This record gives sequence, C-alpha cells and structure tokens, in this order.
Amino acid sequence: MEEASEYIDINLSPVKLPLDLPQDPPLKSNRRLRRRGDTWVISVLVLIHIGFFIATMLVNDCFTNSHGDCTFPSLGRFSFQPLAENPLLGPSMSKLDEMGALRKNFLAEHHQTWRLFTFPFLHAGLFHLVINLCSVIYVGIHLEQEFGPLRIGIIYILSAFVGALVASLFLQNIPAVGASGALFGLLGTLLSELVWNWKFHNNKITEIASLVFVFVCNFLLGFLPYVDNFSNIGGFISGFLLGTVLLFSPQFQQVAPSKGDQIDYSLKSYIKLKFKQKPDRPVTRIVSLILFTLLLAGCLVAVHYGININSYCTWCPYVDCIPFTSWHCKDRETFCETMVSNAHLTMTCLGTGNFKVFHYTNISRARINDLCNLIC
Repeated sequence: MEEASEYIDINLSPVKLPLDLPQDPPLKSNRRLRRRGDTWVISVLVLIHIGFFIATMLVNDCFTNSHGDCTFPSLGRFSFQPLAENPLLGPSMSKLDEMGALRKNFLAEHHQTWRLFTFPFLHAGLFHLVINLCSVIYVGIHLEQEFGPLRIGIIYILSAFVGALVASLFLQNIPAVGASGALFGLLGTLLSELVWNWKFHNNKITEIASLVFVFVCNFLLGFLPYVDNFSNIGGFISGFLLGTVLLFSPQFQQVAPSKGDQIDYSLKSYIKLKFKQKPDRPVTRIVSLILFTLLLAGCLVAVHYGININSYCTWCPYVDCIPFTSWHCKDRETFCETMVSNAHLTMTCLGTGNFKVFHYTNISRARINDLCNLIC
C-alpha cells in the first residue's frame, strides 16, 4: 500500500540589505579568542603583594616587640597590633616605615626616593590586603583577558608609580602606603574602555554598577589610617589616560557564520566592518598621551623640589582621612615624657597630658614613638 505524500510550497522573500553590504563572513574580536588562563601578569603581581605583606608581618613580630599586647596573640610572630593602634589588622607605624612606607620627612629631609618604589606594594593591614587584592583579581583578570598582559602590565606599573608621586605631594608625619593606587589605575582603564566603546556594551548598567561598587569600597578604605587616598586619585587619572591611549580600539578577525546565522550574518558583517573602518581617534590618543606625560613630569618636578600641597590646602587632609576617636587628621608632632620605676614604664603625652603605664621597660626607641603617637 503506497503512502500518501503531501508537498507544501514555501515562498521565501529575499531580505533587503544595503546595496553596498559586504558579503564577507562576520567578524569576531581577537581579544575574545585569547586563552582564558592568559592572566599571568595579574597573578604574579598578586603574589608579590602577598609576599610583601608576609615579610612585613615577619619584621613586625608583634608578639615579641609589643610583649604580647597584640590582636590574636596565638598567631605568634604573625599576630597583629592592637586594633586601637591599627584597625586594619596590620603592623605598627615604625615597621611600616622600616618596610618602605612614605612619610613627609623621609622625602623632604632625607630624600629617600627609593620609597616611591616600595610604597605601591605595601598594605596597611589584612583587611586592606584582602579587599585590595580581591578587587585587583576581579578587575585585572577581566582586563588582561580582554587586552593582553603587556598592555595591562604597563598600565598597572605606571599607574602605581604616578599614584606614589601624587601621594608624595600630600604627605604628613605618619606612614602612608599605596597598594591601592594600581587598582585604581585598572578602574580608570575600565572606565576608559567603557566610555570609548559605550555602544558596543550590552550590560551597561551592570558594568557601571560593578565599577562604582569597587571604586567606593576601596576609596572609603582610604579614609582609615595609613592607606593613602591621593595615590588612588593619581592612579585612577593615570589609568583613564593610559587606557585611552592603549586600549579603546578593539581588534577583529573574520570567522565563518554558524548555521543559525545564515540569514542575518551579512548584516552583522556590515555593522562590524563599518566599525572597523571608522577613524581610530588619533587626536584623542595623542591628547591623552600628552596629558599623561604632563602629569608624570609635573609630579616628578614637584617631588624633586619637595612641594607639599597640604601647606597651601587646609581641607586636603580630609580627602585622605576622617577624624575618629582613635586617630586624628591634623599633621602634628607628638612628644612624650618617659619614666621608668619598679620595672614599669610610664609615658606621658606633653601635648594632651594623657599617660599610660606599661609593665615592661625593654623597648626600642621606634616602639616608644609608636606608643607616644597612640597616647597623644
């Protein structure tokens, strides 16, 4: 018995496309083809930061130098200074100085310019380390996968250095560390890429919200002791300018369309080819490069001549600090009187009259200065 067969006629009307539509296969970004594991620059930098923090805590040795008056003393050599002294779970002021933190007299009087290169790798404490490195990994890996390790490495290093230079113009008589400056350079780069490729982003609100969240969290952290916010500002500006110079032009290559794209691939090819044929914003690149060069040169000259902007700007310290009961924002010298009796050490602040008795006397001069600053 023969089976009945039915035939249905289907008339496909031609799709109208622009007359000058290129018939090449659609284009695909080269940077999307980069290996997902190609993030060695960020990985190495994160390990360097962790190594610096471990070395700092080893040198700090709170359990020995503070005679057990530490946070989490069970950690022994890796225990932290009391929260009243360092609310970020970190080392003392003198040990930050020893590891290469910036301070006004170190540059202005002693000309220890080597600190400009250690400053970007120091963290004020464990909280600072965790928040900063999590942000670097979140932002940096995305950028490195998109644009490659060479460009992101250059931006990271230059942003960190310019951040250190900017911070040097606002130093006070307390140690400052600036590991977050490079992170803000990456955030500036991310903003630059978002601005110049705005219409090619699908999740604009999500990307802006993520950038703002990371920015705000880390900037608020800069109001706590020892974390320098001016390095964050300098790094952010540098990252935006360098991102404009190096990153805003995506690269494309041709790929064969999939079966599901047979009808509309020509339109996609047309759109992407038109994008590729647009001018590469040479004026914007040149202007951004000039601005970055002026920023770098201006900071170098200012640091060379020992300029401190806080001398001319009374409100500038509050960009970097919020006054609290445990610390102050004014740049002031502290002087203490020490008295030893019956194996006890009594320290009295000459400025405020505050005093404290310690049940030990074998204490270094650097540690006395730390305690004096804490009492005053």
